[in-house]
Amino acid sequence: MNDTPTRLPLNRTALLFLILALALVWFVPLGWRHLVPSDEGRYAEMAREMLVTGDWITPRYNGYKYFEKPPLQTWANALTFAWFGLGEWQARLYTALTGFAGVLLVGYTGARVFNAAAGLAAAVILACSPYWNLMGHFNTLDMALSFWMALSLCSLLLAQRPGLPKGQVRLWMWACWASMALAVLSKGLIGLILPGAVLVLYTLIARDWAIWKRLYLGSGLILFFAITTPWFVLVQMRNPEFFNFFFIVQQFARYLTPEQNRPGPFYYFAVVILVGFLPWLSIGWQSLRHALRLPRQPNGFAPATMLLIWSGFIFLFFSASHSKLISYVLPIAPALALMLGMYLTSLDRDTLRRHWIGYAVFLVIAALGTIFLGTQGDARTPNALYREYQVWVWAAIGVAFVLTLAAIALTRRKPSGVMPAAIAFGAAWLMLGTIAGTGHEVFGRQSSGVDLALAAKAALAKLPPDTPFYSVGVLDHTVPFYVGHTMIMVENADELRFGVTEEPQKWVPTIAEWETRWKADKYALALIPMDRYKALAADHLPMQVIAQDTRRVIVGKPAAEKPVASTQP
Repeated sequence: MNDTPTRLPLNRTALLFLILALALVWFVPLGWRHLVPSDEGRYAEMAREMLVTGDWITPRYNGYKYFEKPPLQTWANALTFAWFGLGEWQARLYTALTGFAGVLLVGYTGARVFNAAAGLAAAVILACSPYWNLMGHFNTLDMALSFWMALSLCSLLLAQRPGLPKGQVRLWMWACWASMALAVLSKGLIGLILPGAVLVLYTLIARDWAIWKRLYLGSGLILFFAITTPWFVLVQMRNPEFFNFFFIVQQFARYLTPEQNRPGPFYYFAVVILVGFLPWLSIGWQSLRHALRLPRQPNGFAPATMLLIWSGFIFLFFSASHSKLISYVLPIAPALALMLGMYLTSLDRDTLRRHWIGYAVFLVIAALGTIFLGTQGDARTPNALYREYQVWVWAAIGVAFVLTLAAIALTRRKPSGVMPAAIAFGAAWLMLGTIAGTGHEVFGRQSSGVDLALAAKAALAKLPPDTPFYSVGVLDHTVPFYVGHTMIMVENADELRFGVTEEPQKWVPTIAEWETRWKADKYALALIPMDRYKALAADHLPMQVIAQDTRRVIVGKPAAEKPVASTQP
């Protein structure tokens, strides 16, 4: 170990170049992949419908009321579509911006609350962790939620610095309250409940009662409700059923009951964190111990304790839930990055070299393991796709291996210090995730259904605007966006069950009823899973195939045959 450096190990020009390089790697690939189900297609389609209908109050998905989540990201995506047009990079832009801003926020906070070197290290760690990097490039709600929650945490840390003028304390705390409000508008009550619970736990554990005098509770709550209240009031006025479904069903029953069918063992998120922070796993335990030993600030506030409680409580909160998804614990990533960054700067070059050599060996083993990727495949996802993706994975590992060797070499150069080697090592994992993630388009194009959608869109262009487009027995999350047309659900409402319950006239509850309607329709299209299509074809239902892949078929209603003119006198 060496004395922990506190000064920024890069000059301003080098730092700006580093940020620019990260921005290029972060934003350029956004449009290189098609949207994949389910989240990416769902939230892109909701934004498209909001833009087309002009209804910015009542969120709809596939034409049905959809109150599972608040509308902040839908608003942001709809504005992006309005400014830049429909497309993949436009659908991911808000998510990518919040992910990138999170990296800058963590760097700034680490530099101001701890020291400049720790801030830079924390930013590098967060940007290059697969968990944050990959989630920042998919159109899901959890990245934006995590950014607004991180802003609430970081604003609190920045507000509690000793010797800060009262006016700055107030502004930072207002930023904290405003970001909690935007977190609520991103995904619901957890944007307030989780930070609030962390604050209470911190107060009890650290016995820091004085912090409550610096929260600006009165003006902060006014600001919070001024931001959150308008939409909740307006949507309730237009939709009396909103309150019960959003608050009771989605915010409480979702957490307390297994009805969402997203189970997972209690250790589910431990695996997520271990894989998501894999590049920094070797210093993880030491980082936690280092954070525990950090002293309080002169005003009694303990920022490291706050980071530990934030990470631990949110992790345990979602581990206890009956509903689990990989992205749920993403809000703890910035706090973990700050703790890892504080410890990383205290390591000497020899210790880091041993870490990097271990990761180089790991990458060699991963390259060998990728051989088995080429043996996978089934009827839905042919083996040829896996073999094509295998090349992308090998390329990603190869680039990461070369950059890891560069990091090892930099640890041998005495003038270089620790951070250049850490930046090179972080770049290895950033490029690994970027290249392998981009290569997922091998699977993504098929799962997106874009090729079918283009054929369906061309067919719809020749038909009247009110031509019905049925989704038979399945909810396809991406085809409606690429077709630019909502679909009428048949038999299986899936996650649109609330919507079809509120507006039952907009769906077809049984296959038999749909067949009757299909036969009566003059013009119609339908998306049908392959197995169901084969059964319907065997029953001689009149259908004309427009497009198909290994998973689904899009059919049209055959045009009625014109009677042949009689030649009899």
